[in-house]
Amino acid sequence: MDLDGRFFRREAGRLTAALTRLFGVRNLALAEDVTQDALCRALEVWKFHGPPPNPSAWLMTAAKNRAVDVLRRERTARTFAPEVARWLETEWTLRPTVDALFAADAIQDDQLRMMLSCCHPRLPEAAQLAVILQVLCGFSVNEIASAFLDSAAAVEKRVTRAKKVLAASKSLFDLGDATEAAARLPVVHRALYLLFNEGYHGASPASAVREDLVQEAMRLVSLLLEHPTGQTPATRALAALMCLHAARMPARLDDAGDLTPFFEQDRSLWDAALIAQGRRLLDQSAAGAEVTPYHIEAAIAGVHAGAPSAADTDWGAIVRLYDALLALRPSPVVALHRAIAVGQHAGPARGLEAIDAIEGRERLEQYPFYAAALGEMELARGQRERARQRFQQALALARNPTERRSLEKRLAACDAVPGG
Repeated sequence: MDLDGRFFRREAGRLTAALTRLFGVRNLALAEDVTQDALCRALEVWKFHGPPPNPSAWLMTAAKNRAVDVLRRERTARTFAPEVARWLETEWTLRPTVDALFAADAIQDDQLRMMLSCCHPRLPEAAQLAVILQVLCGFSVNEIASAFLDSAAAVEKRVTRAKKVLAASKSLFDLGDATEAAARLPVVHRALYLLFNEGYHGASPASAVREDLVQEAMRLVSLLLEHPTGQTPATRALAALMCLHAARMPARLDDAGDLTPFFEQDRSLWDAALIAQGRRLLDQSAAGAEVTPYHIEAAIAGVHAGAPSAADTDWGAIVRLYDALLALRPSPVVALHRAIAVGQHAGPARGLEAIDAIEGRERLEQYPFYAAALGEMELARGQRERARQRFQQALALARNPTERRSLEKRLAACDAVPGG
């Protein structure tokens, strides 16, 4: 078992959500401390004895026992969750109440309740996203900063502010408030989208692909889909997008652990079951009148999933979908992806023109795949020296060894191209 990976990240979010439901949102810091105690205890014990047959149950028991100890010690000095406080006052009801709040279905609801609580209207969206990623998804401050392309100090400030606002709340979000839930869901979607992207092609200095983050995002979006509050067309579109992208994971890295360019991937390795699941979810997402960016991104991924090769892709359809996406969510990164599609559809010269026309293009200058896209287009039209310069620029901006090795291969490809 990977004691540093996906398992502990998932369990930390589950335990913190359950403990916050027990202690009350004003005691969020206490819930996090008890979670850390349980995780540290597991690391100490399992280091010498190995993990138990059911690690999740072991952690749950450790957290429950620690919670009971805290409640016994502090129930006269601290105010806990008002909806359960009276059941914590006597030994007759304390343990049954804790056991009930740690039941599987209760924890599932608690995680959704926690996600929606983090989207407090007094918090700016950036702070909402940051606290979701830390409390429920196990992100470190540095990982959140990477996802936001921001400084660790700024993220730390946002998280601290968000936790103060949550601590001042009387209770966690009421899942029965459908109107307020609908208002908060878009920020939850955005947080899970960021989490997925950080795992799939993020800026982590350690690796270009973090499967544990991808799986965690997919797990949390599944929680949304399993509860009536989260069963919206936008949630289904987001889940479809994740499935269709995650289906490519087996082909994204070669045997040496290096990135395989999208156009060179062995599509027979793509996960057919995930593609089918993504298509079903995308079809279901069409039930509503609203079209979100997730719908369009999932549709783009669906076009790719249906093409036997890059050459056989309907690039005209891809360009049109990016046009629609730009209308909904204009950004230099979306425009760059559209330009790449234009290059495939109408030739590299037209692709370069599309890049030149990107509004706010200077914001892409520190993004390695901006220079890499220019290099690919120059290489495709036989401009070997220009391509080499662009790949060298991209190499200087590479964020991890995997990206560096991939770009070094593209530099080598410049020498293999005749003429120029």
